[in-house]
Amino acid sequence: MAQSSDSLKVQEEKVLVVRDTLTQKDVYDPLAPSRAAFYSAVLPGLGQAYNKKYWKIPIIYAGMGTGIYFYLQNTDEYNRFRDAYKRRLAGYTDDEFQGVSTSRLIDAQKTAGRNRDVSIIVSLMFYMLNIVDANVDAHLRQYNISEDLSLQPSFEIDPTRVQPNYGLSLTFNLK
Repeated sequence: MAQSSDSLKVQEEKVLVVRDTLTQKDVYDPLAPSRAAFYSAVLPGLGQAYNKKYWKIPIIYAGMGTGIYFYLQNTDEYNRFRDAYKRRLAGYTDDEFQGVSTSRLIDAQKTAGRNRDVSIIVSLMFYMLNIVDANVDAHLRQYNISEDLSLQPSFEIDPTRVQPNYGLSLTFNLK
């Protein structure tokens, strides 16, 4: 008896793949820190958003905004003192600082200029801190932290001087 092609049976196999997501480690990305730093350099706070540290963004903008605010305020003060001093040199006596000596006007101008420079430096420092923070945070996000850490005190007696030595030892195992 010959079998016909209609009598052949095809069996379908299904494979179910189950992954353990609790022990699966994220893949190490060596470019993540430089990418986070680049993002923060382009737009302050973007590196922190990339690292999912959203709470740091308002601090960055508050620091930079405060520095810029005081820069603008000190620039206005500097210009007011400078304009009054120039008017006095031109021979006018109708400036807004009546009763203030010319030497005090020069000192106020120098102080406002110094404060203006400090304000712009503070803003730049917050900008640089933003970039460094994004880079370091991206490095630490990928750092492998072992659960096997132990901290224990140590006590030894020095045999030559017969004095106690105190210490603290931190032991960890790299897997």
